[in-house]
Amino acid sequence: LPIVNPFGGAPVFLAMTADCTAALRATLAQKIAVNAFILLLASLFVGTYVLEFFGLSVPIVQVAGGIVVCVNAWELLRAETAAPIVPASAPAAAEIATRAFYPLTLPLTVGPGTISVAITIGAHHPQSVRSLVVHGAADVIGAALIAATVFVCYRYADRMLRVLGETGTSVLIRLSAFILLCIGVQIFW
Repeated sequence: LPIVNPFGGAPVFLAMTADCTAALRATLAQKIAVNAFILLLASLFVGTYVLEFFGLSVPIVQVAGGIVVCVNAWELLRAETAAPIVPASAPAAAEIATRAFYPLTLPLTVGPGTISVAITIGAHHPQSVRSLVVHGAADVIGAALIAATVFVCYRYADRMLRVLGETGTSVLIRLSAFILLCIGVQIFW
């Protein structure tokens, strides 16, 4: 949960969905939570095998992911403050799904740090069937709880930030973008 950090990601989510209606933002929050759950499970149970198949190491994933996080954070940090643009027409389902996965789920919600941790946890599961079942069930429950937290934080990000007001929200978004940039540099480093 601290690596996914849905509480810190909520202002970033809100900034990156400023052109969306409240209903679309709720749909995106739900899709991001589902994507995060699936990505966490995939990283836990097959991530080691995927990296092994392509001959990649976890540090390489961290460097590449850190660069992607830095680029997204830099764009958000430098974005001009403007009034949210409400789309004239509802986006297509394919556009919503694409936007929900990249960049909102990967790398901003479940980023390279999270994937690296999940792969590491998955790589160190005991080999006995009983232990595998117990650890596997715990992993699924943990991923579900994280996904639920992501949904709640993103779904109600506007309400949480409404308390801060426009100036406070702008400051929080800039601070979150800077922290996200620092996280990207840390992952890269």
